[in-house]
Amino acid sequence: MTLPVLAPAPWQQWDLHPSVIIGLALLGGLYVYWGGLEAPRRRVASFVGALAVLGLTLNGPLHNLSDSYLFSVHMAQHLVLTLVFPPLLLYGTPASVVRPLLRPHWVFRFARWATRPLRAGVLFSAPITLWHFPQFYEAALEHHPLHIIQHLVFIATAVIMWWPVLSPVPELPRASYPTQLVYLFVLGLPVSLVGAMVTLAEGVLYPYYSAAPRVWSLTPLADQQLGGLLMWIVGTIYLWGATSVVWFRWSGRDESSYAENAVPLEAYGTAARGVRYAVWSGAEWHAGTVS
Repeated sequence: MTLPVLAPAPWQQWDLHPSVIIGLALLGGLYVYWGGLEAPRRRVASFVGALAVLGLTLNGPLHNLSDSYLFSVHMAQHLVLTLVFPPLLLYGTPASVVRPLLRPHWVFRFARWATRPLRAGVLFSAPITLWHFPQFYEAALEHHPLHIIQHLVFIATAVIMWWPVLSPVPELPRASYPTQLVYLFVLGLPVSLVGAMVTLAEGVLYPYYSAAPRVWSLTPLADQQLGGLLMWIVGTIYLWGATSVVWFRWSGRDESSYAENAVPLEAYGTAARGVRYAVWSGAEWHAGTVS
């Protein structure tokens, strides 16, 4: 007797979304065109990893579960988009790829303004907090174009948030190591607060998921609590864990010099001497040499 083959559940299907594929192709194409493949192998691998993470997060089962079934998976998706993808992207992108994007003077001016720690932290934390209010969250779930905008905002502000820690260009410098430590610690606070509020809510905050088909026998409230815990515990630990990485990088430097508070040029993937760089002076780009 032949047993019937069970069809996979709808959320298990590998759906590819054209907007995501186009975005991945654009990122990869610009990377190759502007000489990204000439970077060290570990950086190229990091960039490829970033594209893979983005593709797997916004296509297939993870995307299907987050969009139509489970709030907790949606929270996991947001954590990957904001805490995993941007560091891989920034570490894997050499200065030669970033500088063409900064050529328009208004882009450079905005980037110089936005990538300072206080502003970068606010630009990241404000949308993350506001978009978890039920009325905004529900609107994004019910209107797909708005959902795409939500993800783009999360990704863009997360890249800005990570910039003071992983900037690939000295023209938009990384924060000093002590500042990075404080910055990453403080960033964990709003993430922890939002996660705690979602976890400790007495009722279901997002009716969209109450009406969704149940997966893995999770009730809507249990699903919401799991999602809140992911943001509260995992998100906070991830950011605070990054502070330990910064600490070890800082402690490995020569503490006898007053320059220990700065970030060495080598951190940007460039040599300490004879490095060409470009700086916007307000009217035009000027090239110079670091020696």
